[in-house]
Amino acid sequence: MTFNPKFTITPKINKALVEIERVRGFLDAIKLKEDWISDMQKQALILESHHSTHIEGTALSLEQARNILEGKKVAGVSREDERELLNYKRAMDFISKYLGKDDPVTEGTIRELHKITVMGVRGGQADPGNYRKIQNYVVNSRTREVIYTPPPPLEVPHLVKEFTDWLKNAEEVSPLLAAGIAQFQFVHIHPFIDGNGRTARLLSTLILYKTGYDFKRLFTLSEYYDQDRPAYYQAIQSVRNHKMDMTVWLEYFVEGLHSQMKEIQARGELLIKAEKISKVFAQEALNKRQEKVLRHVFVHERITNEECQRLCGSIKRTATRDLTGLVVKGILEKRGEKKGTYYVFSPDSIRKIRDIKGQG
Repeated sequence: MTFNPKFTITPKINKALVEIERVRGFLDAIKLKEDWISDMQKQALILESHHSTHIEGTALSLEQARNILEGKKVAGVSREDERELLNYKRAMDFISKYLGKDDPVTEGTIRELHKITVMGVRGGQADPGNYRKIQNYVVNSRTREVIYTPPPPLEVPHLVKEFTDWLKNAEEVSPLLAAGIAQFQFVHIHPFIDGNGRTARLLSTLILYKTGYDFKRLFTLSEYYDQDRPAYYQAIQSVRNHKMDMTVWLEYFVEGLHSQMKEIQARGELLIKAEKISKVFAQEALNKRQEKVLRHVFVHERITNEECQRLCGSIKRTATRDLTGLVVKGILEKRGEKKGTYYVFSPDSIRKIRDIKGQG
C-alpha cells in the first residue's frame, strides 16, 4: 500500500490556514531594520532549540540554554544536555540552507538531519543517520508504560520511502498541512533508535522553510508544544485513536502555528512603533547598543544591566556606560538599588511614545 494520509479540512483548520496566510502577508509587507530581524531570529532559534530538546528530557533552563548557545561556559549542567542543545542548533542551521529551494525532501536529507541531531549524544548509541535494526518503543517518561509500539524494523525502509515519495508529489496539499502530516508520520514510523521527536519537528520546519512558509524564521513551534506537553502527546495519539485519521492532529498543528503567527505579528507591530521611537531619539546621537536598549525597553518596559550586557554582547562596564548615558540624556530613568536596579523610560520619553501611539 502507498502512503495516503486521511484527514478532513474542518472549519477550524480552514480558519487557522486563512489567519496564517494573513500574517504571512503582513510579514512580507513590513519593513524592519535588518539588525532588528536578525535579533528576533536569534531569539527564535534559542527558543526552538531549547524547547525541542526540553520536550525530550534535557534539564537546561532557558537562561542556561541561551548562555550555551551564545558560546558562554555554563557550570553545573549536563554535558549530554549541552551537546543535544548545540546539535539541535546545528540542525536548524542545516535546514536554513534549504530556504525556498525546490529540490525535494529525500531520505538522504532526513538521514543527514538525524545524524546532525544525535551525533555524539547518549554514548553514541543512537546510530546517527541509520535506520533502526531493532524494535523500539515509545514509553511514558514518568510511568515507563509503553504507550506505542512502532512498526517492526524490517518495515522501516519501505515506510520511509512511501512517505518521502508522497512528500514529493503532495502539490495539491497545503504546505502547512504537509508539514503537519510529515511530523506525525515520521513520529509514527519512528525510523531511528533515538532522536525521532526532534527530527520530526525539524523535518516539519524544513518543509515550511522550503515552501515559502519560513515566516522570516521567527516562529518556534516547539515552544507551543512544550508549554503543554500532555496536549501535544494527546494530539499525536488522537490519530491512532481515530483509525489513522489525522484531522484532530492537524487541527492542533495549525492552531499551534497560528498561535505563533499571532505572537510574531504582535512583536512586529511593536517593532514598527519602536522604529518610529528610535527616529524620535535620533538627534541624541545614540550608538547601536543604546538603540537596542530602547527597543528592548519599549517591548519589555524595563531593562537591567545584566539584560543590557546579554542584549548587546557587552561587558558590565560598557553596559553601565550605555545605560548611564541614556539617563543623562533624559531618555531613561534609573529605578531600584544595587542588584535590584533597573531602567525604564523617563516621563518625558513616555509622553513622546504616547504621541506616537496616538498616531497609530
